[in-house]
Amino acid sequence: MVRRTGDGHTRTGRRGGPDPVVLAVLPYAVMALVVVANLIAGPTVGLLPLVSLGPAFAGLVGGWRRTVAVGLIALAAGVGLGIYSDLFEERRGFASLAAVAGVTAVGVAGAVMRQRREAELAGMRSIAEVAQRVLLRPVPRSAGHLRAAVSYTSAVAEARIGGDLYEVVAAPEGVRVIIGDVQGKGLESVETAAVVLGAFREAAHDEPDLKGVGARVERAAGRALQGEKFVTAIIAELDPANGAVFLNYGHPPPLLVRADGSVSFPEPASYALPLGLGLGSGEGPQPFRVAFAPGDQLLLYTDGVTEARDRSGAFYPLGARTPLLKDPDPEAALEALRRDLILHTEGPLHDDAAMLLLRHRE
Repeated sequence: MVRRTGDGHTRTGRRGGPDPVVLAVLPYAVMALVVVANLIAGPTVGLLPLVSLGPAFAGLVGGWRRTVAVGLIALAAGVGLGIYSDLFEERRGFASLAAVAGVTAVGVAGAVMRQRREAELAGMRSIAEVAQRVLLRPVPRSAGHLRAAVSYTSAVAEARIGGDLYEVVAAPEGVRVIIGDVQGKGLESVETAAVVLGAFREAAHDEPDLKGVGARVERAAGRALQGEKFVTAIIAELDPANGAVFLNYGHPPPLLVRADGSVSFPEPASYALPLGLGLGSGEGPQPFRVAFAPGDQLLLYTDGVTEARDRSGAFYPLGARTPLLKDPDPEAALEALRRDLILHTEGPLHDDAAMLLLRHRE
């Protein structure tokens, strides 16, 4: 599982799988077991061909040099067992050694092909990581009157980028932010996220009011999306004098935690269609305002958070987990919430989960 934090680092969580130490030892252990079994059973039991299991396993998990080394050990063990069992007085002893050599050759070829594929995959992952740094840049830890932190957790172990998006821009009118969730996965969702973020970053600096920012983003999304594709999003503007103003495009409501600990989920009077489904009507969401005072916190998130289920099927109770956000360091507080989310699911998430935490300086 991969997560992206406010400091810009990407970390990979643990996943279940074979122990690499066991896989490294397995070829030698198998060959040793065959030799011991043959010695215990006596010379009349010819287990020589089974030593080929060593280079066979080595080719699956090791490099070609290691596979060659294991194959040579297997041939040496085969010669010893052949002499012990008097197999070289017959053709089958030499045939068994030929089988060991053949399996070794196949194992070496397999190891070479696997290493090439792994190198290609590593190159693709490296490109994806660069794309992530360009698309999902680390948010500023301080923006105007706010402190900010972000967390991104991918549902796919190999993923370095997904369909969730976020950005924080310090504009003359106030701090403007966006968080969104692109429908679907894969390269198409990445391209859509890039279009939406590009439009937002430009409009956040140029447009004098938040509704103009939303209109620019909606037009860009409408041009990029086809068919029934869409993006749910919240665009917000926060300034010390006017609190927080939101445009909600069919996205889960933000979590507002007051300085006194009270919790609410501000919602508009009516929800607008997600980005890409406006069908050119020009009727975007109506801005709605909430007070945002010193000591207050605002958590924007994608539905991968609130729709995360435990083994009994219960959704993650985000509103009840707000005490986890008490840490004075926003990044530490958000990391505590992320860890609790993972504990709730007791395993990998089924959807990407992005969280953006904004704190009003006291």
